[in-house]
Amino acid sequence: MTVSRPFLTEEGAALIGLVREIADGELAPRVDEYEAGSRFPRELFTLLGKAGLLGLPYPESLGGAGVTYELYLQVLEELAARWLAVAEGVSVHTLACYPLAAFGSDAQRARLLPDMLGGELLGAYCLSEAHSGSDAAALRTRASREAHGYVVTGAKSWITHAGQADFYNVFVRTGGPETHGRAAGISCLLIDAATEGVASGTPEKTMGLRSSTVAQLTFDGAVVPADRLIGEEGRGFSIALSALDGGRLGIAACAVGLAQAALDYAVAYAREREQFGKPIAEFQGVGFMLADMATQTAAARALYLSAARLRDAGLPHTAEAAKAKLFCTDTAMRVTTDAVQVLGGAGYVCDHPVERYMREAKVLQIFEGTNQIQRVVISRSL
Repeated sequence: MTVSRPFLTEEGAALIGLVREIADGELAPRVDEYEAGSRFPRELFTLLGKAGLLGLPYPESLGGAGVTYELYLQVLEELAARWLAVAEGVSVHTLACYPLAAFGSDAQRARLLPDMLGGELLGAYCLSEAHSGSDAAALRTRASREAHGYVVTGAKSWITHAGQADFYNVFVRTGGPETHGRAAGISCLLIDAATEGVASGTPEKTMGLRSSTVAQLTFDGAVVPADRLIGEEGRGFSIALSALDGGRLGIAACAVGLAQAALDYAVAYAREREQFGKPIAEFQGVGFMLADMATQTAAARALYLSAARLRDAGLPHTAEAAKAKLFCTDTAMRVTTDAVQVLGGAGYVCDHPVERYMREAKVLQIFEGTNQIQRVVISRSL
């Protein structure tokens, strides 16, 4: 990866150096094999956890690393440039820790968060359902309050890490939509994966990110202790939306890492590949395409970093996170498509990674809110 990061502190530069060492030494040599075999790299998440990379933006007192969101996102970008599925997995885990970190009680955080951030556990975020994709407030998974806790019944769809995670943040309906409005009846439960009645379905066969397990998650009368309610009952939808601000920035950073990888590969290929007696990079048609790819990638990076600085300053950033997610993922789609074009026929075969980059870029425009939903968020803020 050719990105220079001149504004890092000494500590930040050391962290990025560690991430690059791990990414080049452990991720890059495995990605082709694992993607081809649709194999989930759980051992690599354990490695990243031991290196302290699964709790980066959370307080040190609770088991995190206490780094800024700006630095955390640059870590994601570095990981994504070598293996998007792993970077996306780190982003999902970080998202899964957010409800407890931001809305849990002091007792809940002290008891549960250190293990979640310490590296041994892996999390998942369960909001989407088969009938309620972009319309998240239409969810139907229900939790009934009983004397011994909540009894959860229903199903979640498109859950990253389903069947692999150790804990799930699950958004459920605890109140009737007919009385208080659809969003007002939603609550957030933190559920252990080993809970009886919790099961994962057959992993989906996806276009890209094949090493990232995505499946349905079902709840058949699963009993969840009452002390696993995060925040107030009926306030879960606001927790979900707040969490998505950070999740969208995570996906934006992943998209930039993927775009940078495609750009780097296309540039290297264009400097080596000769036609009509000279490298194709020297032809204006190719050179201008590479110039546009480089400009779009740099602009996307600047946009997500700007949004991250707002978050770190405690300022509103919902619209800025949506802008970053929209622009960065659209950029990844354009840049990876152009990288395939630069390679020509070679770009269409699996001997080169750009065909995988192109397949992977598509989903970035869909999850954590489709890019059409991002435009809704942005337009409402104007």
